[in-house]
Amino acid sequence: VQLVESGGGLVQPGGSLRLSCAASGFTFSTYYMRWYRQAPGKERELVAGITSSGGSTNLADSVKGRFTISRDNVKNTVHLQMNSLKPDDTAVYYCNVRWGGFDYWGQGTQVTVSS
Repeated sequence: VQLVESGGGLVQPGGSLRLSCAASGFTFSTYYMRWYRQAPGKERELVAGITSSGGSTNLADSVKGRFTISRDNVKNTVHLQMNSLKPDDTAVYYCNVRWGGFDYWGQGTQVTVSS
């Protein structure tokens, strides 16, 4: 199982970023996918999840109305569209899949929201 995140960077408050996670090594189209984030000194928190078909999503209250999770089961990718970004969104963002009873993570992508 391999997960590779991309798309992070430095953005001003109110700006947008689109994160991507390229997945391989498992049957992507049959697994629920998640995005987590971890800010300095804080625990990793669940941000968003999406069902295998993409037909249902879940978002943390802190990002509802601003973030959208989506997936492409042809390209084996999952995305996190982040709008109206706030300084509190600053964190390393990780893609996650629970496969074979284990959690797999990517290397993470840094998102910094600052003026």
